Amino acid sequence: MTPRLAPGADLQGLYESLRAEYGPQNWWPAEGRFEILIGAVLTQNTAWTNVERAIARLQDKGWLEAAAILAADERQFTEALRPSGTFRIKAQRLITLCRWFEQAGGFTALDRCPTTELRNQLLALKGIGPETADAILLYAFDRPVFVIDAYTRRLLARMGWLAGVGKRQPAYESLRSVFELTLATDVNLFAQYHALIVEHAKQRCRARPLCDQCMLRTRCQTGLDA
Repeated sequence: MTPRLAPGADLQGLYESLRAEYGPQNWWPAEGRFEILIGAVLTQNTAWTNVERAIARLQDKGWLEAAAILAADERQFTEALRPSGTFRIKAQRLITLCRWFEQAGGFTALDRCPTTELRNQLLALKGIGPETADAILLYAFDRPVFVIDAYTRRLLARMGWLAGVGKRQPAYESLRSVFELTLATDVNLFAQYHALIVEHAKQRCRARPLCDQCMLRTRCQTGLDA
C-alpha cells in the first residue's frame, strides 16, 4: 500500500511557504563532493558547528581526500575528529567509507552506478544508515532521494500530518516514499526542501517551538493549540 499523510497534508504548499519565508538555501555547505561524504558522517548526532571544526582540522592536515585519509596515521586522524563527538567511532566509519570509495573507483565509477545499487552499497557500510546514505546520494551524487531527519519528523508531527503513516515513530522508508511519490522528482527541489526544513527547525520549529513567530501557525496543529 502506498504510504499517505493525514488528509489535508500539502507537502508542495509547505515547501512553497518555507521557500517564501527563508529563500533559496546554499546546501550542502562544503567545498567539494568528497567533503560532503565526510560531513555526512561527522554530522551524525552532533551540531554542524562541531563538524566545521573537525573538517577545518582535516583541511589543515590535507586529509580531505580518501587516499590521504587512508594513508594518514590512524591515531592522529582520529584525534583530528575530536570536535565532532564520538570521534573514535566516526574515525572508523570514515576509514571504512574511504576504503569503499577507493575500491569502487571514486566518483568516476560511482557516478555511473544506478541510484538503488549505490544506495545499497552505502547502506552495507558499517555506520551508514538511511539518513546518512540519502544525504550523500542527494548532495554528493545529485540523486533524487529525499532525506528524512529528526527535523522533518518533528515538523510533520506538529503539523498533524503523520496519521496516515503511523504517528508513533513512522518508518524512515515510509516517510521517504511519501515525499518522493508526492513531489516532482527533482534533485534541486529535494535538496532545497530538506535544507529549508533544517532552517525552519533552527529558527522557529525548535525543541521548544516559537509558534507566535511562525508563518505556519494557522495551518499547524501545534501552533493552533499554542
